[in-house]
Amino acid sequence: MQPDSTHSPSYRKNRRLGFFSGIPILFFIFFSGQGCIPYLYHLGKEQAKILLQRRPIGEVLQDPEISEATKQKLIQVEKIREFGVQELSLSPKGGFKSFVQLDRPAIGWHVSACHPLKFESYTWWFPIAGRVPYKGYFSLEKAKEEEKNLKDQGFDTRIRVTAGYSTLGWFEDPLFSSQLYEDPGDLSSIVIHEMAHATVYFPGDTLFNESYASFVEDEGSEAYLLKIGGPKLLEERKRSDKEISDYKNLILKTANLLKASYEKRGTDEELLSRKTEILSDFKKNLIDSKWTKINGKKLSEKDWNNEDFIGMLRYNSGTTYFKKKFQESGGNFSKFHEEMKKLIEKTPEERKVLLDEKN
Repeated sequence: MQPDSTHSPSYRKNRRLGFFSGIPILFFIFFSGQGCIPYLYHLGKEQAKILLQRRPIGEVLQDPEISEATKQKLIQVEKIREFGVQELSLSPKGGFKSFVQLDRPAIGWHVSACHPLKFESYTWWFPIAGRVPYKGYFSLEKAKEEEKNLKDQGFDTRIRVTAGYSTLGWFEDPLFSSQLYEDPGDLSSIVIHEMAHATVYFPGDTLFNESYASFVEDEGSEAYLLKIGGPKLLEERKRSDKEISDYKNLILKTANLLKASYEKRGTDEELLSRKTEILSDFKKNLIDSKWTKINGKKLSEKDWNNEDFIGMLRYNSGTTYFKKKFQESGGNFSKFHEEMKKLIEKTPEERKVLLDEKN
C-alpha cells in the first residue's frame, strides 16, 4: 500500500482530497512508556534530529548558499506568521520561526484505520494528545509495517503523508523544506492550520480539533489572500477551488450515506452488501464527473474504504456550527477563539453534537 499522494504539489488540494494532512503528532510521546521501545526510540531519535537541525529563518536568509526562491518563500512565511498572530489572534507559540531542510520528500507518514462495517476509528492513546486516530512515523517502511498489522486484524486502513505537525506550543515547530509551496494560498493554509492547533486544542478530540483548525485555515487564508492581493486574487483562488470543493462534497455525501447505512444495522452480509452498493455508486459518480483538473476515472480505480470517508469527516465536520459562532463573534477571531476555548468544559461527545448541527 502506497501512501495517498497526487501529482499536484498543492497542499490545499491534497488536504481537501484527503491525500495528506497536518496533525498534532506530538513527538514528546517518547517520554511515555506506552508502545514498543523501537517505536519510541524511532520517534525520539528523529524528533531530536529536527530540534538540532532547526535554523532561525533570519539566519537562513543571510546564508549565500540558500537560493533566492527559497528565501522569498521564507519571507512570505514570516509575513503569514505575523498576520496569524496580529490579525487572526493565533497563538505566537505556533512556531514557524525556524527552518529545517529535510533529506526526504515528506515530514513523515501516519497510519489510520477504521472498522470495515461501521464508522469507528482505531485509536492510540498518548500523553497530552489523548486518544487519537493515527500513529505517526518518520519512515514510510515503518508506517507500512504498522498498516499491515492493522490490515491483518481486518481493519480498513490508509497511510497518508504528514504535511505538517504541531507540538501545541511545547516546542518551537519549524517550517520544513517539504512545506515550501509555490502558491501563497498553500503556504498560508499550512501555517495557519498548524498555528490554530497551538491556539485551541482539546486532548482526545481529534474530530473537533481538526475541524476547528480547518475552519480557521479556510477563513484565515482567505483573509490573508485578500490582504496581499485584493478581491481579484481571492476570486481566482475560489474559482480554482471549485472542483476540489465539488469533489470533497461528493466524498462527504457518500460518507453520510455509509454512516446512515451502518446505523441501520443488520447482519455483516447485509452491511457489506450496502457498503459495496454505496461505493459502486460513488465510483460511478467519479467516472461521470466533468472535472478538468481532477481525474475522476483514475480516482474511481482506487481501493476506497471506510477510512477514506471517516478521514474526510475528521477534517471537515461542523462547518455550519463554526460559521455560526464566527458570525456571532462579529467576524472577530479573538472572540471566536475564546468562545471555542469555553468548550473545554464539554465532553468530546457533547462537542460532536454541536458539530452535527445543521442550522
